[in-house]
Amino acid sequence: MTDTALPAELASIRDDFLALPVSERLTLLLELSDELPEVPERYADAEFERVIECQSPVFITVEVSDGKVSVYAKAPAEAPTTRGFASVLVQGLAGASVESVLALPADFPFSLGITELVSPLRLNGMVGMLTRVKRQVAEHSA
Repeated sequence: MTDTALPAELASIRDDFLALPVSERLTLLLELSDELPEVPERYADAEFERVIECQSPVFITVEVSDGKVSVYAKAPAEAPTTRGFASVLVQGLAGASVESVLALPADFPFSLGITELVSPLRLNGMVGMLTRVKRQVAEHSA
């Protein structure tokens, strides 16, 4: 994967993971789970798409305005790993261009260097979140 395919903030988050010893990367993911931004009030009654690949109830929606992307996610505090990855996407894609989001490689979750720390089922959930974000961005920008 080349950095040219990643929005700057997402590349920075990925680099933060890779700068740590493998044994500390899960801690970073759990810290990011605490940083998942609250959904803005204007989305209180909006429809969010359920990410069925996730074991935990995770819901995603996107907004595209002036060619820039915002991702919003709802994930329970009891699912910190899943919530952490939702936070990676929400924070890493905030303000990214439509083109850069659509160019994201489907295997981005594997580039965080956490494959030996989380189960394949959780990684599948992470891929599911990214897939939905990209599909929704494509639909909103069509």
